[in-house]
Amino acid sequence: MSSKQPTALIAEDEPMLRAQLRTRLAQAWPELAVVAEAENGEQALALQRELEPDIAFLDIRMPVRSGLEVAQAIEGACHVVFVTAYDEYAVTAFEQGAVDYVLKPVTPERIAKVVERLKQRLDRPPADLATVLAQIEARDSHGPLRWIKASLGSSMRLIPVDEVHYFHAEDKYTKVVTAEGEALIRKTIKELFDELDSEVFWQVHRGTIVNLRAIARVERDYRDQPLIILKHRSEKLTVSRTFAHLFKAM
Repeated sequence: MSSKQPTALIAEDEPMLRAQLRTRLAQAWPELAVVAEAENGEQALALQRELEPDIAFLDIRMPVRSGLEVAQAIEGACHVVFVTAYDEYAVTAFEQGAVDYVLKPVTPERIAKVVERLKQRLDRPPADLATVLAQIEARDSHGPLRWIKASLGSSMRLIPVDEVHYFHAEDKYTKVVTAEGEALIRKTIKELFDELDSEVFWQVHRGTIVNLRAIARVERDYRDQPLIILKHRSEKLTVSRTFAHLFKAM
């Protein structure tokens, strides 16, 4: 690898996930300079062309332009690492050996492997992504759950999942909590987690799934466990030890 300091761009629309990736990278590769961060694909493309980083970490699903579209536009200009919550995309790319991937939530173990491979590749031209991109796009046909049909008293209501702050298991039902109120559905937490966009909704307790966009901040309780403060709700959500590692780098 050359003596020139390696540089990187991070493109991820969720600020907490962007910060987590930046922290993990700093821990695993202190010499790497993250020269820019983007919150959508259009910004990512402009910053890549302006700053010409060695590596672009691209979230596959971003507003304006997806990570796949950005990768197509910058192909050959830098090394690409896809950031995704969807393992099937990652495995496709990884099996081809053309690009690396990081699964959300970002773990130190995965970052360490990615960093090692990137160090070996930096002195070579970026890989040809055409085949990999075509395969990933072919798999992107089934989107996550967008609406929740919930009971509100004696009536039914369709709730956009974007409005849900969190889901909480209660007896045979699951409570759907929004800024305006609460409703009940019969889906289990496990069923919901499998259907929701796992880039946006994280399970933080055996019976709780939270919308990352509804989080104001994460504090620590007296046991040093993460405690979620919501933007428009007064209650605080406890993160169990099983899921505490998700917030370790935040």
